[in-house]
Amino acid sequence: MNAPASTTAPPTTPGRDSAPTDHLTISPSILYFGTPVALLTTLNPDGTANLAPISSAWALGHTVVLGLGAESRTAANLAERREVVVSLPSPDLWAAVERLAPLTGADPVPAAKREVYRHEPDKFAAAGLHPQDSEAVGPPRVAECPLQLEATVRTVSPAGPDGGFRIVECDVVRVHASASVVVPGTQHVDPAAWSPLIYSFRHYFGLAHPELGHGFRSQTAGRGAAG
Repeated sequence: MNAPASTTAPPTTPGRDSAPTDHLTISPSILYFGTPVALLTTLNPDGTANLAPISSAWALGHTVVLGLGAESRTAANLAERREVVVSLPSPDLWAAVERLAPLTGADPVPAAKREVYRHEPDKFAAAGLHPQDSEAVGPPRVAECPLQLEATVRTVSPAGPDGGFRIVECDVVRVHASASVVVPGTQHVDPAAWSPLIYSFRHYFGLAHPELGHGFRSQTAGRGAAG
């Protein structure tokens, strides 16, 4: 006997029947597709602090990988003194970050930068930010930043077709977090309280959308809107 025909519709892949078909092939000048801003603090040869914003950083475990220009003062400092603090600003600090953007600690200013950048020996003051002593490394933290990562440099490698970039692998040795972004009584950053400053195609953004869900390995599930 034949089984009766099922009245249940077959499962479908969400969005499969309405996949977008309007993609364009483009050649953007930059590919900052939405990454957190990081402020890097390093020590200059005279022992003063250099402060520089970057938008190319990612973390895997307690390894942080940084991308920066080869001619920057930061790159030179990291090659000579292998300590750094990675301070992560919140969205309300975007104007301070932008005040840092046209400044360089390099003196003289590299020829390729002279039309846009100017030398500034005290970047903390120029940005309206304040140094805070670190505990495990020499460079100071940025006091206003809710997350601060003290780190040592493992490797500095050339990158890019002309070697114009440096990829820096760092080992995080100390983490500082504002009490306002820590789950009380735990060692966890509260993802519902922490909001990074995002740099997307040279524009600044915060996290404007409510939580959509959480990963299956989350240790803070249930604290956001999606539970």
